[in-house]
Amino acid sequence: MNQTILEQVYEVLQARKQADPGSSYVASLYHKGLDAILKKIGEEATETVMAAKDGESDKIVYEVADLWFHTLILLAQTDIPPQQVLAELERRFGTSGLAEKAARGNTNPAAE
Repeated sequence: MNQTILEQVYEVLQARKQADPGSSYVASLYHKGLDAILKKIGEEATETVMAAKDGESDKIVYEVADLWFHTLILLAQTDIPPQQVLAELERRFGTSGLAEKAARGNTNPAAE
């Protein structure tokens, strides 16, 4: 089976759950707990916004990669494979964003 890079990274991240926190950055995040992972995602999201404001494509790519990486850590922490997120994106594809939000009961587009 050909795995996507997301699946490959996810498998490594799952394996890091068993690693010594002193030997792996990812293991150290797992050891610190969910709040540490969420904090990193917040930091990376902010850095992504700042890179976008700077308008430099290389910086945007670098920061989005960091954001995705830390989001994959969250998915691995919660045992949600990236394929589930991809399936949700596929389900939404071709659907109006407004219609999709209304289907979830969120009729106020300004709320998101």
